[in-house]
Amino acid sequence: MTEQFVNISGYRFVDMPDRDELRQPFRDICEKNNLLGTILLSKEGINFFLCGDQKGIDGFIQYLEQDERFFGIPHRISYSEKLAFRRMNVRLKKEIISMGMDEVRPAEFTGTHISPAEFKQWMDEGRDITVLDTRNDYEIRIGSFENAVDFDIQTFRTFPDAVNNSSLDKDKTVVMFCTGGVRCEKASVVMLNQGFRDVRQLEGGILGYFEKMGGAHWNGDCFVFDRRVAVDPELNVTGAEVCFACREPLNEEELLSPLYVPAISCPYCI
Repeated sequence: MTEQFVNISGYRFVDMPDRDELRQPFRDICEKNNLLGTILLSKEGINFFLCGDQKGIDGFIQYLEQDERFFGIPHRISYSEKLAFRRMNVRLKKEIISMGMDEVRPAEFTGTHISPAEFKQWMDEGRDITVLDTRNDYEIRIGSFENAVDFDIQTFRTFPDAVNNSSLDKDKTVVMFCTGGVRCEKASVVMLNQGFRDVRQLEGGILGYFEKMGGAHWNGDCFVFDRRVAVDPELNVTGAEVCFACREPLNEEELLSPLYVPAISCPYCI
């Protein structure tokens, strides 16, 4: 392992009435451990994306787990040669993933999880299921599971309406996925409330699947919300970049387009 920096992400939906009081202590511990990234604190839970050296990450986890509400949060881990973030932010939010539906409370009720191994087995068998990508359109362009359905949405807040207006079979098992799993915690509730019979969410999301199963049944790379832009199924940083002008992600093929002018425009700007 030659990579210098550790990238870690995790979340938990849990009651946090003391959200505001947690902000400064989290700032302090991240500064002490030389970490960069983002921590989202909400009364519905915590969501974090951090980068630093192994010692710093270990220090953060040790501090995090002193609060029993945060003990044992599953982590998605990858490595990079450069820092994945430019600064450290601890933000107070109404939701750790914005949907705008107060009645959706994953800490109380959410869809059943399916392990990466079982999901791969179902795909190997060609089981008759609906594989649903809950991410935004620009993420899906970078890569997705083979034959996955998507709603061509630009923001997660429109997911409930997209489900309601879809023609998906409510009696067929749905396996949904997103980058790390947090969006599916809410998306699964929406679908169950709309009458879908059997809704599963991929445990650990795409990154968890890559970590356990590699790239089986996956096409392309996975968009990530940091300076790496995208990782491949081996969790290595790819050559993808973000357009300076419109902030759309561009894969390596799109970077070769004559419409791509570094720092000026890209095919999506045009």
